[in-house]
Amino acid sequence: MGLLKMSGITKSFHGVTVLHHVDLTVGSGEVHALLGENGAGKSTLMNVLTGVFPRDGGTIEFDGKDIGAITIRQSEELGIAFVHQELNLFNDLRVYENIFLGREYKNAFGKLDKKRMVAETRGLFEELGVDMDPTEVVANLKTSQKQLLEISKALFFKAKLLILDEPTTSLNNEEVAHLFSIVNSLKRENGTSFIFISHKMPEIFEISDRYTVFRNGHFIGTGDIASTDPESVTRLMVGEGYSSEDVYEKRETGGEVLKLTHFSGPGFSDVNLTVEQGQIIGLTGLQGAGSSELMQCMFGSTNPTGGTIEVHGKTLPAHSIHSSMKAGIAMLAANRKENSVLPDMSLLENMYLSEHTLSAWKPLIRKRGEKEKFETYRKLLNIKAGDSSSSILSLSGGNQQKVFIARWLNTDAKILLFDNPTQGIDVGAKAEIYKLILELAKSGKTILINTLEIPEIQKVADYCVVFYNGSIIKVLKHGEIDETTVMLYSTNAINSEEVQ
Repeated sequence: MGLLKMSGITKSFHGVTVLHHVDLTVGSGEVHALLGENGAGKSTLMNVLTGVFPRDGGTIEFDGKDIGAITIRQSEELGIAFVHQELNLFNDLRVYENIFLGREYKNAFGKLDKKRMVAETRGLFEELGVDMDPTEVVANLKTSQKQLLEISKALFFKAKLLILDEPTTSLNNEEVAHLFSIVNSLKRENGTSFIFISHKMPEIFEISDRYTVFRNGHFIGTGDIASTDPESVTRLMVGEGYSSEDVYEKRETGGEVLKLTHFSGPGFSDVNLTVEQGQIIGLTGLQGAGSSELMQCMFGSTNPTGGTIEVHGKTLPAHSIHSSMKAGIAMLAANRKENSVLPDMSLLENMYLSEHTLSAWKPLIRKRGEKEKFETYRKLLNIKAGDSSSSILSLSGGNQQKVFIARWLNTDAKILLFDNPTQGIDVGAKAEIYKLILELAKSGKTILINTLEIPEIQKVADYCVVFYNGSIIKVLKHGEIDETTVMLYSTNAINSEEVQ
């Protein structure tokens, strides 16, 4: 039986049509994958459904009823919940306060019934198997816990339809498995439906029953997941220009440019690693295994507890972001929204910020010169953007990442640390990022990439460095990298001593 039917939906902004008579049907007790590249219209359609944007045309039926003009509150009352990729939590409030925000319980005296809200939050977490203290301040939670809190909040008010936008971005493998078990349980026992928006094909094919593909605001196709395969779906998303070929190229490398000796810090210990000019090194392991923490310490975000780091044969004397930048180290941080995007600044300002931080002694910014450099990088990196004065928020995730890569190339950095560089980026943009990484390496840049997605490492890396419990457990050559082997080392199912 159908729960949701959206037919012929159209939407325009300032005369530009972004949804062209698109359709979407979701059944009761179904996980429906909504697929398409960034800018395909997925988020706009979901915002129409949840009352954020009014539709220009088309009809919506939900739970057997025709829905006219709809507000955010009305969509919630209908039982529609939208769990955004950009989490909507209040860091200064406690966990239970976020759950009940706007729907607080009050006692007979009109005061907030904290005891009841804490008890019901605890009961919800026990039911879902979520390990979280209802009285903890949200600011103290890990990103993965915040993601689970957002999902739990939606489930608490018995939503009939949950829209999950990139819900696994901040979750490790165990947490993803736990989330999927919750989804399957609610689908089976309560008939809850889900719209699952993701760029991760293995997850899409694991959890979804049906799919719908959009491209450039148009409906492309729909069908059963069991009747298709990842490459076919990707071709629908990207169009005829899609290629699944491996992009890796073997290259000549130069001399040693980076050396870590017994390097230790928060979350990792005793790391010994030597990297040559022009090499691409993939770092991986289960979330929290130490690879991301190593990158942050190398860049000066955290302080080492032991060992040394040498760049071009010289030991870094001080340890700070500024000293790392002066040594020619740059870092593309994970989580664009929190660590890279400066929303109140233009594309141009977002690009030149690091260079002028590094050269703070320069009293003036020559805007004409900066615009010329922006145009150079826009062409070099194929940044799809209009005027450099536009907001950074006007770009897709993939194009934002390219601006941040330009930010660091603008400092003439020789060593680039990329932490989860394709997070939340669509298939086509990912392919562009991979090719760009290889081009940068061929030009002499040395690149370290931290990612949990092994196919990414296979596409670009000369070596894969696998972390377990804060230490390097194995270094694999390009030809030895595959998901099974990496997972065996990542989980310590085998260790390097057993196979030597």
